[in-house]
Amino acid sequence: METKREEEGSGAELVDASAIEYVSYGGEHHLPLIMHLVDQELSEPYSIFTYRYFVYLWPHLSFLAFHEGKCVGTVVCKMGEHRNTFRGYIAMLVVIKPYRGRGIATELVTRSIRVMMEAGCEEVTLEAEVTNKGALALYGRLGFIRSKRLFRYYLNGVDAFRLKLLFPHPELHPSLSMMADTDETYRQEDHIPSEESSEPHRGL
Repeated sequence: METKREEEGSGAELVDASAIEYVSYGGEHHLPLIMHLVDQELSEPYSIFTYRYFVYLWPHLSFLAFHEGKCVGTVVCKMGEHRNTFRGYIAMLVVIKPYRGRGIATELVTRSIRVMMEAGCEEVTLEAEVTNKGALALYGRLGFIRSKRLFRYYLNGVDAFRLKLLFPHPELHPSLSMMADTDETYRQEDHIPSEESSEPHRGL
């Protein structure tokens, strides 16, 4: 996962959380919105084939956040068998700068994780830069643990932590329900490359 440093928002301080509308991926008209957000906010380049790999195969795991018709955040995920485990994977998470710190990233992630769990996933994984305290704190509050350190994982040479959320019980992890109704203490947007070298989008 590639993440950027947090900066103070400047244009959405008065936005109420109830004014944010969340929708699941609805088709080709949403693809340019997702691509624009990721390309605008994150440094590692991704081709259109990478985006389509996710949204065409797992459209129900992608969500977008809108404010007054403007797309201000998105999350893109996948799920499937991995070494005898049915696993979910958070691939991209972005919230534009003026809207960070308003609980949007938490709500986007929470919605995707709920779908994964309801589909039978036993765990969810992602990667985060070891220096991104905001992202690590966010996922820590949602119940993720650090399972591995990946050296020089990103194109910029920065190490990553692989984070993992386990589902030992059929009910939703209590932190997810709790966090869905609260703002992040640390503002962040995340972009996560593939977890395995066999995936077509690794290192793009």
